[in-house]
Amino acid sequence: MQVEVISSVNEASQARFHHKTAIVVDVLRAGSTIVTALAAGAEAIIPVETVMEAKAAQQQGDLLGGERFCRKISGFDLGNSPDEYETTTVRNRRIILTTTNGTRALQKSARADYVLTAALMNAAACAHAALALRRDVVILCAGYNDAFAAEDGYGAGLLLERMMQAGINALELDDFAIAMLGFYRSRSSAALDTLASGSTGKRLLKLGLQRDIEACAAVDIYKDVPVLQGEKLVLLTR
Repeated sequence: MQVEVISSVNEASQARFHHKTAIVVDVLRAGSTIVTALAAGAEAIIPVETVMEAKAAQQQGDLLGGERFCRKISGFDLGNSPDEYETTTVRNRRIILTTTNGTRALQKSARADYVLTAALMNAAACAHAALALRRDVVILCAGYNDAFAAEDGYGAGLLLERMMQAGINALELDDFAIAMLGFYRSRSSAALDTLASGSTGKRLLKLGLQRDIEACAAVDIYKDVPVLQGEKLVLLTR
């Protein structure tokens, strides 16, 4: 099984995903928010790129969620903090979600046979799901403003580690995947510090959002794996 890691949305072309399993990693914060919302009982997440698309897609009973430049969008029901999505507010509700990077990454990878969403909090479950789908894997780091984000590389490395721990010895990693696996292994016990010290983490800290970083630094607390079905994310059932 071949596994490659793409450093950011800007580096990804849709052709690279054909006949493969894509795993979109956006640790701070969309991936973590999506996992949390579906684990809390949300019916589905509808990822869209723009605020206008989000408002146009909203139906009666739907919640609008999202951020721009780390801040909740004016007039939306929810921002992009995982803790906002843990409550009964989201249970059995559809959520229309637009974020700066994560939703773009999901749309860029949509031509893959399967598109999964990963964060630190569901890494083991997502790694096992990807192996079970028996396709070559492309891990797409969402990044920030078309640039690489350290926390997503760390998440990619964690996914690779969990895939290897599953006993699959025939993984063929590309050069960037090898580098991200090494990055994760060098800081495997320092998830919170890694997230807080990156550029995205520093932006969140300046906005007083330390709790978001702490929530997103939790490792393997969920067994839930979001998968893109058509235009919506739901929980993978296999």
